[in-house]
Amino acid sequence: MPSIILAPIKITGNGGELVFGDVLQITPKSTSKTASGSGGGNTGDFSATFTLFSFTNTFDPDVADSNNTANN
Repeated sequence: MPSIILAPIKITGNGGELVFGDVLQITPKSTSKTASGSGGGNTGDFSATFTLFSFTNTFDPDVADSNNTANN
């Protein structure tokens, strides 16, 4: 079914899928992992983060977090 978007849309970036209608299946073709501190992944027009201390634990005992070998 088609969709009608009546509001103004501001797209500043797209790292994945951008779908405005019906879809049967969306599967990721790649996965990644990022470790960032407090406020490290904030996005937007007026983003402000005030952090005195920020510690990021990067210890991960998992062998595979997101397995998508069948999606390619």
